[in-house]
Order: sequence, then structure tokens, then C-alpha cells
Amino acid sequence: MAILVTGGAGYIGSHTCVELLNQGFDIVVIDNFSNSKPEALERVKQLSKRRFKSYSMNILDSCGLDRIFQEHEIEAVIHFAGLKSVGESAKMPLQYYHNNLNGTLHLCRMMEKHNVRKLVFSSSATVYGHSEICPIKEHFPLTATNPYGRTKLMTEEVLRDLYQADSRWSIALLRYFNPVGAHKSGRIGEDPNGIPNNLMPYITQVAIGRQEKLTIFGDSYNTKDGTGVRDYIHVVDLARGHIKALEKIRNSTGVDAYNLGTGKGYSVLEMVAAFEQASGRNIPFSIADNRPGDVAVCYASPAKAKEILDWEAQIDIQEMCEDAWRWQLQNPNGYENEDNLVTLHARSANVI
Repeated sequence: MAILVTGGAGYIGSHTCVELLNQGFDIVVIDNFSNSKPEALERVKQLSKRRFKSYSMNILDSCGLDRIFQEHEIEAVIHFAGLKSVGESAKMPLQYYHNNLNGTLHLCRMMEKHNVRKLVFSSSATVYGHSEICPIKEHFPLTATNPYGRTKLMTEEVLRDLYQADSRWSIALLRYFNPVGAHKSGRIGEDPNGIPNNLMPYITQVAIGRQEKLTIFGDSYNTKDGTGVRDYIHVVDLARGHIKALEKIRNSTGVDAYNLGTGKGYSVLEMVAAFEQASGRNIPFSIADNRPGDVAVCYASPAKAKEILDWEAQIDIQEMCEDAWRWQLQNPNGYENEDNLVTLHARSANVI
């Protein structure tokens, strides 16, 4: 029996694959590499010292999905695959709705066809919209302020309806807060396309010289230093949360949502200071206007995940910064170093 991991070459997906393999699970990975690199999967194999099948494929490919379920005995699915940029989603809403919603529908239909009804879904704290109350708990009202967030919220609703129609399903909806850091080895980490949308890869790229300076949006919030406060969680802690969720759904039925965060908030300037201490590099920055709709403070209540999944974050902010810097220092251009540009043209539905 194997776990199918969609989007397994991505930032969170690759770290989760390492944890799965280290825990003794067999995995099958599919990814179309639209915002990831095949090299990440090669490094997952090196880190885990285990082999697995991976396919270059879009989950919208029904025939390809069908073939994978026919060829492999799949026990459960961890579903990461999807477009993920808030800003891009506002510019290309149709592409986001088509890819993220239809992709999940294709996946669930194929799971039903092959009698697989255990699913861990990669959701997001964006489903809470701009909550003014912290810590954020799972029962808070749900809304979304951009097409990306709406695809996550709509998918959650689809999956709840799916369980209502067929109580054999077992589904965990994992609402992430702000993933940062990298594997301790420095071999896998966050490698965004183009200019980073998230704070930590922007900081690390400034430190390595790929970006001139960090732009901080707003310094007049009602916080200790005027900059926005967010809940930053180490990607390895996040990956381990998926293992706990998988263990839960393997032994039960139902659908439920869980916050994956630390329950602590750090400001942008606190993150910059922590990274400067971890790296020994100065991070130049400039202050820009507040972004419309941004809230001053946003952090999770992870109590439900601790109670039900027996999971809680373990890694502190200093280690998050140290690991992010180790990754960037060892991989100044991300995965695309000259000596590892492998299989980048393997874009058809082939095993890689």
C-alpha cells in the first residue's frame, strides 16, 4: 500500500515526502513542475535513502490519474497540487479556479472509482479572511478575499459535501499559517519562481544578493514595532503535521479542519532581526505603504491539532532562520545550479 502525494515536489510536499519515507511509508508522487523542480525529488531520495515512483503529470489528466491508481495500490492521498500565489490569482482567476477546483474534482472522482476514500487536503489560513480576533480557531467564520483563498474555501466545502453524501470518506483539512525554514541538511527548501511572494525567501534572497533590499509593507500597525505580526511555522513541523493527520484518517471516518501553526506571532522586524542574528548578514529594507486589506496581527490557535492529532510545533524562530539560511547559502540559485539541471524537460507523463 502506498500514499499518493500530489504536488510532492513542491516546498511543503517535498519535506512531507521525506517525513513519510522516514516513517516507513511507501509513496507515489505526481507533479507537473509548474512551481517546483524535479531535482527536489532526487534530493528527497538521497535524504531518505529510499526510492519511489514519481510522475510528471497534471492532476487534470484523468487518464494519467486512472493509470496511476491502476498500477499502484493507493491507500490514501495527500493533496498539495495547486496554484498558490495570492497576487497571481487576482490576475488569473479563471486559471486558478480551473486548476485548483477541477483538479481536486478529478482527483476525488478517481479516488472514488478505485475505492480510495482517505484524503489529507492542503488548505490555508486564507479561509479565515481578515480575522480581527486572535488566536484564530477552527470554528471562526470562514471567508476569502482573493481567488486563491476562495479555491481553498470552496474545495473545503466540496469535501464536506462529499463526506455528507458518502460517510465512508475520511478527510483532514489542514489550514497552514506561514511556512518557513528548510530541511536541516540544506538539501531541500523553498525555491519560488521569480520574485518571492513570502517574507522568508525574500529575506534570504536579499542576504545572498539576489534581491537588493526587502520591502516592508506598513510600519504603523498597532503592534510592538508597527509591522505586521504573523504565525511562522517551520516546514518540517508542518510536514510532521501531515503524518499525524494521515494517521488519524487511516483509522477513522469523517471530515474535520485543523490549524497548523505555532500559536505565536512575530512581527516582520522581529523576523528580520532573528535572521540577521542567524546569518550574520545585514538585511537592508525600505518601508512601503500598508497593503489594502492586511490585518495587523494573525496567528493560530493550534490547540485542536494538539488535542486530536497529538501534534504541536517544536522548532523555534531562531532555528527556522538558521535552516532557511543554510538552504539559501548552499543553493544560491535554488535548485537550478549548473550541476543539477536534470530532467527539466521530462514534462510528459513519464516516470522520472
